[in-house]
Amino acid sequence: MDIDFPLVLTWAVLISGAIWLIDTLFFKARRLEAQVAKGVDGPVREPVLVEYARSFFPVLLLVLALRSFLAEPYQIPSESMLPTLEVGDFILVNKYAYGMRLPVLGTKVLEVDAPQRGDIMVFIPPHDSRYFIKRVIGLPGDRIRYADKALHINGERAAYEFVREFDDRIGGAVVPVREYLETLGEASHPTYRYPVEDRNGEWVVPENSYFVMGDNRDRSDDSRRWKFVSEDKIVGKAVAIWVHKDPGFHLPTFARNGWLNQ
Repeated sequence: MDIDFPLVLTWAVLISGAIWLIDTLFFKARRLEAQVAKGVDGPVREPVLVEYARSFFPVLLLVLALRSFLAEPYQIPSESMLPTLEVGDFILVNKYAYGMRLPVLGTKVLEVDAPQRGDIMVFIPPHDSRYFIKRVIGLPGDRIRYADKALHINGERAAYEFVREFDDRIGGAVVPVREYLETLGEASHPTYRYPVEDRNGEWVVPENSYFVMGDNRDRSDDSRRWKFVSEDKIVGKAVAIWVHKDPGFHLPTFARNGWLNQ
């Protein structure tokens, strides 16, 4: 079961803030009067619940603000972005890059910039409530065609440069994998190709939507199956790897730390 952390954090801020505010407006003065009437000196003792609320509210509010408007950590759960991102990479997501949004609601309150072709973007896909991470391939109005493991954007084929070939094991079988450097405009990034049937097709990206794909093209669940990412489901732009931890009982390592080339 996945926990909706932003929702939990928002409720924690609201509840702790409400407890502190209600106590300040209605109960704190009464406790002071009662203490004076008893002739007791010293600070007014707070109920434990109010003390905790007063202590945690500023911290929770700061975390919510930073996580909602500036940056958020995210762990890579699958191999869909190999070789750029590996399973166990912890990345930093810039929440401000594509505009400031209200937590939970996702309503944009400040325009900053729009996703660009080649960006690595975190978002919520149309078929799942979890975060996904893919590379932006198509912008609103683009015509995307994928055929014979090659991208065609608005009738122009992307440039490819062969890098290497290596073996990978899938379901007990060893298969050859080819790595290519794919160039979209002025930016380049590595991609993997497996000897499996292509998911060919052609799509026109609607307004306020984006077409995304994983760099590990034949092992990525992306827009070729579930179509487009709506603009209001964008979370942010992946900008850096800050730590890596292999699944299981392994210590974190900082060997892969660095900025992501967009």
